[in-house]
Amino acid sequence: MPIPRPHCSRNHPERFDACQLAIENKLIELVGQASDVGWHRDEILSAIIEIADNLSLARRDETSCRN
Repeated sequence: MPIPRPHCSRNHPERFDACQLAIENKLIELVGQASDVGWHRDEILSAIIEIADNLSLARRDETSCRN
């Protein structure tokens, strides 16, 4: 199932919640796949958080270099 497109403007107050709902099923699927091959749920979720944090930091570095 594809991730649905956003249906509201970037600064709409409900957009963040809509984004979470849009990616939730894919994330649950990813956690399930990793768990099925032997990774433990706590390490899977910690890894996802770390990756998200690193992506966020990299994005901040990109935008700060442009200024």
